[in-house]
Amino acid sequence: MIVSPAPRLDRAAVERIVRELVLGAQAASTRQGQSAVNGGAGPQASMPHSPASAAKLVVSISARHCHLTDEHVEKLFGPGHTLTPMKPLYQDGFFAAEETVMVVGPKRKMLPTVRVLGPTRKASQVELAFTDGISLGIDLPVRASGKIAGTPGCVLVGPAGAVELAEGVIRAERHVHMSFADAERYGVRDGDRMSLVINGACGTVFRDLLVRADATSKLEVHIDTDEGNAADLDHATSVELVRQA
Repeated sequence: MIVSPAPRLDRAAVERIVRELVLGAQAASTRQGQSAVNGGAGPQASMPHSPASAAKLVVSISARHCHLTDEHVEKLFGPGHTLTPMKPLYQDGFFAAEETVMVVGPKRKMLPTVRVLGPTRKASQVELAFTDGISLGIDLPVRASGKIAGTPGCVLVGPAGAVELAEGVIRAERHVHMSFADAERYGVRDGDRMSLVINGACGTVFRDLLVRADATSKLEVHIDTDEGNAADLDHATSVELVRQA
């Protein structure tokens, strides 16, 4: 499938969005509360997943969010600005920041308060659920985090300015973080695929979770808000990771 880039917004339109909407968006952010990823954003299920494993499986709903470069942080929030940690995430060293941005898509459709996650990255990236893409008018490609070549772009608006991304808007591929020790217990390797079984009133099986194994990660599945809501993760009775044939 060929993904067409989002239409560009001219500079005057961006400046008008900054003037008219940013202050209102920031006020709305305060009223609506803190939406982040993995512990600030949605339910988590933490329960035993296998008698053979000493670890517990955490399933986190990853709400809409963005990652920024140092350069884009300064353009959006002012010269010399650095991200302010608001809440640590489950994976060590990662956090939900106090900062939020407005994401503007084609025809000036927008999401007013999208949480920024830290630390900063080498490339800015926006991760949305399918329904977010519908709201913005963007046909979201499903990609692993960081694989943004050829993806749609958008405009990010902050209190100090705006940034136009030529690419980087994706629906993050469902995945599971784990250590090499966990991978050995499951009999999988980095890049393999697994299935997540969610039991409950709306029980389901999510196939093709990408395994992301390294030396330090904790065992944690990331699914997006659409997937979590469909399975009613908040009321799940149990969750289980299964090696995919």
